[in-house]
Amino acid sequence: MTTSSKNKLPVFLVCAVLLLIVPLFAQQFGNAWVRIIDIALLYVLLALGLNIVVGYAGLLDLGYVAFYAVGAYMFALLASPHLTDTFPAIAAMFPNGLHFPWYVVLPLGALVAGTAGVLLGAPTLKLRGDYLAIVTLGFGEIIRVFLANLDAPVNITNGPKGLGQIDSINMFGFDLGKTHEIFGMDVPSVSNYYYLFLAAVIIGVLICYRLERSRIGRAWMAIREDEIAAKAMGINTRNLKLLAFGMGATFGGVSGVLFATFQGFVSPESFSLQESVMIVAMVVLGGLGHIPGVIVGALLLAALPEVLRYVAGPLQQMTDGRLDASILRQLLIALAMIGIMLSRPRGLWPSPEHGRAAAPDPAAQPHMSLNPAEQIPPPVTHIVPTSE
Repeated sequence: MTTSSKNKLPVFLVCAVLLLIVPLFAQQFGNAWVRIIDIALLYVLLALGLNIVVGYAGLLDLGYVAFYAVGAYMFALLASPHLTDTFPAIAAMFPNGLHFPWYVVLPLGALVAGTAGVLLGAPTLKLRGDYLAIVTLGFGEIIRVFLANLDAPVNITNGPKGLGQIDSINMFGFDLGKTHEIFGMDVPSVSNYYYLFLAAVIIGVLICYRLERSRIGRAWMAIREDEIAAKAMGINTRNLKLLAFGMGATFGGVSGVLFATFQGFVSPESFSLQESVMIVAMVVLGGLGHIPGVIVGALLLAALPEVLRYVAGPLQQMTDGRLDASILRQLLIALAMIGIMLSRPRGLWPSPEHGRAAAPDPAAQPHMSLNPAEQIPPPVTHIVPTSE
């Protein structure tokens, strides 16, 4: 173990202990605060997935929430009584109802979302910038409208009414949806899910960290900087773009599965365009392509709306209720984001700049003269042959 690793070990241990006791401390002020932390961790996982697409590969995706919806509805359909209540044939096949375990639905949701990401990426390979953003935005809205209207003529998603009675996750007989007593302390379901979400975020950070330092990650960054130059160097830009879309969508599918089991209810309103814009803002605000910055941006934007509730309320009372608190809160969030981006245009915690040109070392170039006049090459004379 190196000296730097030994110095970092106490810091990691302190952070680990703090992360473990955060829900136990927060629940002293009410389960609502623990729930806010849980949702913030879900946004961190979503932002890590979008960072692969936007931060590493440089592909602007405004329809990322579609993959979030795919994972959520996958779990909702396979772990709720909706399909058995609607289709007698399915009820005959599963007399006890559809209650697929999480270790089956979680990989399935990730697989289906990743496949959807590849299908989205395939027709957009030649699109860049604003055109790519418009196409992905349309894809996200198509999925939302599709889910909202798929209740007729065959009721599959229950339309805008959504799906409820979704099973909670049960791990080795430990039901995360119930309150348990551990060491004489009641641990509610929101605290149980906190540790599950924390484990998912840690795994996501490790995957992103390894991807960033792999050949695939370096190829993504080369495409982000200059796609033409990357293609000229022999990088298969087509396959790597599809891989970026697929990997990012996989994170979204896993987040959707966790969101569905945590909420116990899903509806199309949870996957609006505003959610996609918010996730993109988290990545940009924190710092494109930088994992710690993305985490900070996600935590900040996930917690800021709840904190501003305590600011918007008094301002609403000062105007005798003329201003709606929710609209005022969104205005304050927008003003805060504008202020941050003006003061920190590269994000709150941007990635260190790579590829800086080093200053020339005079000792390494002894043949060069210090006289500027002597460094000017002699003019080249071109001899033009004359015709006889």
